Amino acid sequence: MRQVRAGGYEEYAAFAAARAGHLYRSACLLTAGDTHLAEDLVQETLGRLYVRWGRVSRVGNPAGYAQTVLTRTFLAHQRRRSSTERAMDVLPELPYAAGGDTSLRLTLLEALARLPAKDRAVVVLRYWEDRSIEETADAMNTSSAAVRTRCTRALARLRALLGEDMGEYAAS
Repeated sequence: MRQVRAGGYEEYAAFAAARAGHLYRSACLLTAGDTHLAEDLVQETLGRLYVRWGRVSRVGNPAGYAQTVLTRTFLAHQRRRSSTERAMDVLPELPYAAGGDTSLRLTLLEALARLPAKDRAVVVLRYWEDRSIEETADAMNTSSAAVRTRCTRALARLRALLGEDMGEYAAS
């Protein structure tokens, strides 16, 4: 494995420290609340960035590049999984903001978990990350038409899971 050039390590470390929290939050949404898998995905993403930091640091938007790597890492992991079951003896305690509506968060995470991996990725990228259709298509290595179709189907599935009054969840 190649090493980051001498002066680039500090630059990479600063970038990783600044973006790790955001990547972790996105990974938690992608994994529908599986904090352990989210940590693994962020670790793998940061490792891949470290190896390519010489090129990545010259990109106009390294944060966007990192998010793309995270999404593709998640999708690759989903393809490799032999089962969709998650073995847990005790549910992990999820850190929520003080005063947040825990039942609302759990309801939304549960609904996200019921979506197929690619639909979940589209919802997270389009509506959590606020990316355009083209940016989402690029991150997922697919066409813009496929993203539009997935968005429509994923939102319809979420409406079916959450009920027609989904607006009340968005307003909270």
